[in-house]
Amino acid sequence: MILDKLADATRRRVEALKAQTPPEELKSRALAMDRGAFPFEAALRAPDIAVICEVKRASPSKGVIAGEFPYLDIARDYEKAGADAVSVLTEPDYFLGHPDYLSGIRAQVGLPLLRKDFILDDCQLYESKLIGADAVLLICALLDTETLKSYIGICDSLGLSALVEAHDAPEIRSALAAGARIVGVNNRDLRTFQVDLGNSVRLRPLVPGDILFVAESGIKTAEDVGLLRRAGVNAVLIGETLMRSGDKKAALRELRGMA
Repeated sequence: MILDKLADATRRRVEALKAQTPPEELKSRALAMDRGAFPFEAALRAPDIAVICEVKRASPSKGVIAGEFPYLDIARDYEKAGADAVSVLTEPDYFLGHPDYLSGIRAQVGLPLLRKDFILDDCQLYESKLIGADAVLLICALLDTETLKSYIGICDSLGLSALVEAHDAPEIRSALAAGARIVGVNNRDLRTFQVDLGNSVRLRPLVPGDILFVAESGIKTAEDVGLLRRAGVNAVLIGETLMRSGDKKAALRELRGMA
Protein backbone atom coordinates (compact mmCIF):
# COMPACT_ATOMS: atom_id res chain seq x y z
CA MET A 1 0.00 0.00 0.00
CA ILE A 2 1.12 3.56 -0.70
CA LEU A 3 0.77 4.48 2.97
CA ASP A 4 3.33 1.81 3.89
CA LYS A 5 5.74 3.15 1.28
CA LEU A 6 5.26 6.69 2.60
CA ALA A 7 5.93 5.48 6.14
CA ASP A 8 9.07 3.58 5.11
CA ALA A 9 10.42 6.62 3.27
CA THR A 10 9.67 8.78 6.31
CA ARG A 11 11.57 6.45 8.65
CA ARG A 12 14.62 6.80 6.43
CA ARG A 13 14.32 10.58 6.57
CA VAL A 14 13.98 10.49 10.35
CA GLU A 15 17.19 8.50 10.67
CA ALA A 16 18.96 11.00 8.43
CA LEU A 17 17.63 13.89 10.51
CA LYS A 18 18.86 12.29 13.74
CA ALA A 19 22.26 11.64 12.19
CA GLN A 20 22.51 15.27 11.15
CA THR A 21 21.29 16.81 14.43
CA PRO A 22 21.09 14.93 17.75
CA PRO A 23 17.45 14.67 18.91
CA GLU A 24 18.24 16.33 22.26
CA GLU A 25 19.65 19.33 20.41
CA LEU A 26 16.53 19.58 18.26
CA LYS A 27 14.39 19.40 21.40
CA SER A 28 16.32 22.01 23.38
CA ARG A 29 16.41 24.46 20.48
CA ALA A 30 12.68 24.06 19.82
CA LEU A 31 11.71 24.44 23.48
CA ALA A 32 13.80 27.61 23.69
CA MET A 33 11.64 29.31 21.05
CA ASP A 34 8.59 31.42 21.83
CA ARG A 35 5.64 29.17 22.59
CA GLY A 36 3.09 31.26 20.69
CA ALA A 37 -0.66 31.45 21.11
CA PHE A 38 -1.87 28.69 18.74
CA PRO A 39 -2.66 31.01 15.78
CA PHE A 40 -3.68 28.10 13.57
CA GLU A 41 -6.58 27.23 15.86
CA ALA A 42 -7.61 30.88 16.10
CA ALA A 43 -7.67 31.12 12.30
CA LEU A 44 -10.02 28.15 12.03
CA ARG A 45 -12.55 29.83 14.31
CA ALA A 46 -13.48 32.27 11.54
CA PRO A 47 -17.11 33.50 11.30
CA ASP A 48 -17.54 31.62 8.00
CA ILE A 49 -15.96 28.34 6.96
CA ALA A 50 -12.18 28.84 6.98
CA VAL A 51 -9.99 27.89 4.02
CA ILE A 52 -6.55 26.33 4.40
CA CYS A 53 -4.80 26.74 1.04
CA GLU A 54 -2.14 24.18 0.20
CA VAL A 55 1.27 24.62 -1.40
CA LYS A 56 1.83 21.29 -3.11
CA ARG A 57 4.02 20.36 -6.05
CA ALA A 58 2.96 16.72 -6.55
CA SER A 59 1.06 13.80 -5.07
CA PRO A 60 1.15 10.01 -5.46
CA SER A 61 -2.33 10.02 -6.99
CA LYS A 62 -1.93 12.96 -9.42
CA GLY A 63 1.79 12.99 -10.13
CA VAL A 64 3.39 16.39 -10.73
CA ILE A 65 0.79 19.13 -10.29
CA ALA A 66 3.11 22.11 -10.73
CA GLY A 67 6.06 21.66 -13.10
CA GLU A 68 7.19 25.16 -12.28
CA PHE A 69 6.94 25.65 -8.54
CA PRO A 70 7.40 29.26 -7.35
CA TYR A 71 6.28 28.28 -3.87
CA LEU A 72 6.97 31.68 -2.33
CA ASP A 73 4.82 33.40 -4.96
CA ILE A 74 2.08 30.82 -4.46
CA ALA A 75 1.99 31.36 -0.70
CA ARG A 76 2.02 35.15 -1.11
CA ASP A 77 -0.85 34.85 -3.60
CA TYR A 78 -2.84 32.84 -1.06
CA GLU A 79 -2.26 35.50 1.57
CA LYS A 80 -3.37 38.27 -0.80
CA ALA A 81 -6.41 36.19 -1.78
CA GLY A 82 -7.61 36.04 1.82
CA ALA A 83 -6.66 32.51 2.86
CA ASP A 84 -7.07 31.79 6.56
CA ALA A 85 -4.01 29.52 6.75
CA VAL A 86 -1.50 27.81 4.46
CA SER A 87 -0.61 24.12 4.35
CA VAL A 88 2.89 23.28 3.09
CA LEU A 89 3.88 19.81 1.90
CA THR A 90 7.35 18.97 3.16
CA GLU A 91 7.44 15.24 2.21
CA PRO A 92 10.12 14.91 -0.51
CA ASP A 93 9.83 11.42 -1.96
CA TYR A 94 6.22 11.26 -3.13
CA PHE A 95 5.02 14.89 -2.84
CA LEU A 96 8.30 16.56 -3.93
CA GLY A 97 8.21 18.80 -0.87
CA HIS A 98 10.97 20.02 1.42
CA PRO A 99 11.21 21.58 4.91
CA ASP A 100 12.96 24.56 3.30
CA TYR A 101 9.71 25.39 1.50
CA LEU A 102 8.01 25.96 4.83
CA SER A 103 10.86 27.95 6.37
CA GLY A 104 11.05 30.12 3.25
CA ILE A 105 7.32 30.79 3.33
CA ARG A 106 7.51 31.53 7.07
CA ALA A 107 9.94 34.36 6.34
CA GLN A 108 7.59 36.05 3.89
CA VAL A 109 4.00 35.17 4.84
CA GLY A 110 2.19 36.11 8.04
CA LEU A 111 -0.55 33.46 7.91
CA PRO A 112 -0.53 30.40 10.21
CA LEU A 113 1.36 27.53 8.57
CA LEU A 114 0.51 23.83 8.73
CA ARG A 115 3.33 21.39 8.11
CA LYS A 116 1.85 18.61 5.99
CA ASP A 117 4.02 15.51 6.32
CA PHE A 118 4.03 12.01 7.78
CA ILE A 119 5.00 12.37 11.44
CA LEU A 120 6.36 9.15 12.94
CA ASP A 121 8.90 10.37 15.48
CA ASP A 122 8.87 13.15 18.06
CA CYS A 123 12.02 14.66 16.58
CA GLN A 124 9.88 15.72 13.60
CA LEU A 125 7.73 17.78 15.97
CA TYR A 126 10.76 19.68 17.23
CA GLU A 127 11.99 20.10 13.66
CA SER A 128 8.56 21.47 12.71
CA LYS A 129 8.82 24.18 15.35
CA LEU A 130 12.33 25.08 14.21
CA ILE A 131 11.35 25.52 10.57
CA GLY A 132 8.47 27.83 11.46
CA ALA A 133 5.33 25.69 11.54
CA ASP A 134 2.32 26.73 13.62
CA ALA A 135 0.68 23.32 13.28
CA VAL A 136 1.49 19.75 12.28
CA LEU A 137 -0.49 16.89 10.81
CA LEU A 138 -0.84 13.73 12.92
CA ILE A 139 -2.38 10.79 11.04
CA CYS A 140 -4.45 8.22 12.94
CA ALA A 141 -3.67 5.56 10.34
CA LEU A 142 0.00 5.83 11.34
CA LEU A 143 -0.17 6.55 15.09
CA ASP A 144 -2.02 4.73 17.86
CA THR A 145 -4.03 6.59 20.50
CA GLU A 146 -1.29 6.71 23.12
CA THR A 147 1.26 8.00 20.64
CA LEU A 148 -1.20 10.62 19.43
CA LYS A 149 -1.76 11.71 23.02
CA SER A 150 1.97 11.94 23.65
CA TYR A 151 2.58 13.92 20.46
CA ILE A 152 -0.28 16.33 21.20
CA GLY A 153 1.34 16.94 24.59
CA ILE A 154 4.66 17.72 22.92
CA CYS A 155 2.89 20.04 20.49
CA ASP A 156 1.28 21.86 23.42
CA SER A 157 4.68 22.35 25.04
CA LEU A 158 5.94 23.93 21.81
CA GLY A 159 2.91 26.07 21.05
CA LEU A 160 2.09 23.96 17.99
CA SER A 161 -1.44 22.96 17.05
CA ALA A 162 -2.07 19.35 16.05
CA LEU A 163 -4.45 18.61 13.19
CA VAL A 164 -5.32 14.98 13.92
CA GLU A 165 -6.43 13.29 10.71
CA ALA A 166 -8.96 10.46 10.61
CA HIS A 167 -10.73 8.64 7.81
CA ASP A 168 -13.36 6.54 9.59
CA ALA A 169 -15.30 6.25 12.86
CA PRO A 170 -12.69 4.20 14.81
CA GLU A 171 -10.02 6.75 13.91
CA ILE A 172 -12.32 9.58 15.01
CA ARG A 173 -12.68 7.85 18.39
CA SER A 174 -8.90 7.48 18.63
CA ALA A 175 -8.36 11.17 17.86
CA LEU A 176 -10.89 12.26 20.49
CA ALA A 177 -9.50 9.84 23.11
CA ALA A 178 -6.05 11.32 22.49
CA GLY A 179 -7.35 14.81 23.26
CA ALA A 180 -7.42 16.30 19.76
CA ARG A 181 -8.66 19.90 19.58
CA ILE A 182 -8.71 19.79 15.78
CA VAL A 183 -9.96 16.75 13.91
CA GLY A 184 -9.43 16.55 10.18
CA VAL A 185 -11.35 14.06 8.07
CA ASN A 186 -9.55 13.01 4.94
CA ASN A 187 -12.03 12.27 2.19
CA ARG A 188 -9.22 10.36 0.45
CA ASP A 189 -8.52 6.89 1.78
CA LEU A 190 -4.72 6.85 2.13
CA ARG A 191 -4.72 3.11 1.62
CA THR A 192 -6.44 3.21 -1.78
CA PHE A 193 -6.42 6.95 -2.65
CA GLN A 194 -10.14 6.79 -3.49
CA VAL A 195 -12.01 10.03 -2.71
CA ASP A 196 -15.50 10.39 -1.22
CA LEU A 197 -16.53 13.94 -0.27
CA GLY A 198 -19.46 12.55 1.70
CA ASN A 199 -17.03 11.06 4.20
CA SER A 200 -16.74 14.39 6.04
CA VAL A 201 -20.52 14.86 6.07
CA ARG A 202 -21.12 11.39 7.52
CA LEU A 203 -18.44 11.70 10.20
CA ARG A 204 -19.17 15.28 11.29
CA PRO A 205 -21.80 14.23 13.90
CA LEU A 206 -19.20 12.07 15.67
CA VAL A 207 -17.09 15.10 16.63
CA PRO A 208 -18.33 17.39 19.44
CA GLY A 209 -19.10 20.98 18.50
CA ASP A 210 -16.30 22.40 20.63
CA ILE A 211 -13.71 20.45 18.60
CA LEU A 212 -12.65 22.11 15.35
CA PHE A 213 -13.52 20.00 12.29
CA VAL A 214 -11.55 20.22 9.04
CA ALA A 215 -12.57 18.55 5.78
CA GLU A 216 -9.65 17.53 3.56
CA SER A 217 -9.31 16.34 -0.07
CA GLY A 218 -11.64 16.26 -3.03
CA ILE A 219 -13.02 19.79 -2.54
CA LYS A 220 -13.28 21.36 -5.99
CA THR A 221 -16.31 23.66 -6.26
CA ALA A 222 -18.39 26.22 -4.38
CA GLU A 223 -21.08 23.55 -4.19
CA ASP A 224 -18.65 21.25 -2.37
CA VAL A 225 -17.78 24.01 0.10
CA GLY A 226 -21.46 24.83 0.56
CA LEU A 227 -22.27 21.20 1.33
CA LEU A 228 -19.56 21.12 4.00
CA ARG A 229 -20.59 24.50 5.41
CA ARG A 230 -24.15 23.25 5.87
CA ALA A 231 -22.80 20.12 7.58
CA GLY A 232 -21.13 22.29 10.23
CA VAL A 233 -17.55 21.92 9.05
CA ASN A 234 -15.26 24.63 10.48
CA ALA A 235 -12.61 24.61 7.76
CA VAL A 236 -11.66 23.05 4.44
CA LEU A 237 -8.18 22.19 3.20
CA ILE A 238 -7.88 22.70 -0.56
CA GLY A 239 -4.81 21.89 -2.59
CA GLU A 240 -5.00 20.71 -6.18
CA THR A 241 -7.91 22.94 -7.25
CA LEU A 242 -6.07 26.08 -6.14
CA MET A 243 -2.65 24.88 -7.30
CA ARG A 244 -3.99 24.46 -10.84
CA SER A 245 -5.58 27.92 -10.89
CA GLY A 246 -3.78 30.81 -12.56
CA ASP A 247 -5.80 33.37 -10.56
CA LYS A 248 -5.83 32.22 -6.97
CA LYS A 249 -7.76 35.21 -5.68
CA ALA A 250 -10.59 34.60 -8.14
CA ALA A 251 -10.51 30.85 -7.50
CA LEU A 252 -10.76 31.32 -3.73
CA ARG A 253 -13.63 33.81 -4.09
CA GLU A 254 -15.44 31.33 -6.32
CA LEU A 255 -14.91 28.45 -3.89
CA ARG A 256 -16.34 30.57 -1.08
CA GLY A 257 -19.41 31.36 -3.22
CA MET A 258 -18.43 35.02 -3.62
CA ALA A 259 -17.83 35.06 -7.38
